[in-house]
Amino acid sequence: MELTAPEMRVLGCLIEKQATTPDYYPMSLNSIVMACNQRSNREPVVDYTESEVQDALDGLRERGLARTVHGKGDRVLKYKHVADDTLEINTAQKALLAVLLLRGPQTAGELRTRTGRYCEFSGLDEVTSELAALAGRDEPLAERLERRPGEKEPRYSHLLGGMPVDLAPAIPADLESTRVEQLEAELRELRARVARMESELGL
Repeated sequence: MELTAPEMRVLGCLIEKQATTPDYYPMSLNSIVMACNQRSNREPVVDYTESEVQDALDGLRERGLARTVHGKGDRVLKYKHVADDTLEINTAQKALLAVLLLRGPQTAGELRTRTGRYCEFSGLDEVTSELAALAGRDEPLAERLERRPGEKEPRYSHLLGGMPVDLAPAIPADLESTRVEQLEAELRELRARVARMESELGL
């Protein structure tokens, strides 16, 4: 399943608000737009229009991940996700996917901290166990990323938007070192040229 960027953001917001503000869930189109564009707990920060969010909701409905709700006394149409039913995931896995959808690749420790508003994990072992379950499905929903140079812990990414961008080959450490040395050499040469020009101009 490959969701668009707006679809991923909207789905993450619906899951988040269901867990964190249940009194205001299901959500109106306007509240979903505000949730998508909020500045906290989002990476990247976006500025989606009402039209873009509506298109994303329509796409999620077509994929069986969202539904409209006609509540008694509601003046506007509201929406809710049905990701747990469609994707067959439990509460812990739903929380992990939501945070990954809203904030991108993260370590198990970051995920444990940031899912605290959704559910409570007993420890990192439970987090990694649920991530492994998401990754081990016939159609994986998450993947463990290889550590990049300078990183101490592996990170995890969801796969609802296809292969994560982070899977692009990382620059080997020895090659990176060579590039730094080359840039430093070029900088020294530029400084020498500037010094000669100042000397010739009598500066």
